[in-house]
Amino acid sequence: MTRIITIITFFIFSVITAHAQYEKGMQQALELWKNDKPTEAIAVFERIAAVDETNWLPNYYIAFINTVQSFRYMNDKVKVKVLLEEAQKAQDKMNRVALDNPEVLVMQAMIHTGWIVYDPMVNGQKLSGDVMYIYNKAYQIAPENPRVVFQKASFEIGMASYFGQDTKPMCAQLEKSLELFANFKPETPFHPTWGLDRAQEELAKCK
Repeated sequence: MTRIITIITFFIFSVITAHAQYEKGMQQALELWKNDKPTEAIAVFERIAAVDETNWLPNYYIAFINTVQSFRYMNDKVKVKVLLEEAQKAQDKMNRVALDNPEVLVMQAMIHTGWIVYDPMVNGQKLSGDVMYIYNKAYQIAPENPRVVFQKASFEIGMASYFGQDTKPMCAQLEKSLELFANFKPETPFHPTWGLDRAQEELAKCK
């Protein structure tokens, strides 16, 4: 009986210790990203991801950071290609464990959008339909998720502007996303919360 209690106690202690290490690592990585140290942040996220392959969040941030960086360096085609390829590698790992998660779907659409911006003539026609399919799927799953509503509307505005179509309906969706951001509560402190500032900027362009 004593041996069983010891084993159970050790197991509980191990779980608590592992969770504490996870939280510490995630906090460290997010702080590095906040302080504009993307390479260092990704390195920490990669270590966390290697420990628990069923947790989509570390790979989410690897994909997110690489994708955001790609938009910053669109003039450097070689660098952008590497960043988007790295983002997709992390995305592929997420897709295996959380394919129907709306945040994961939004991330995949963002990577595709990066490829469209990288080479609109080649990738625009090839990937635009996929992006809209993904956003529509995410919206069906989570119509109250602010990033789903904002990113979908933002992409649709880009498409409508390109074809000279009215953007007012999409602007209304951007306004709706601001309300959703105000009421959004992440599942944990490490779940995605970004997007409010970008949605506000996009909406300002509508007026």
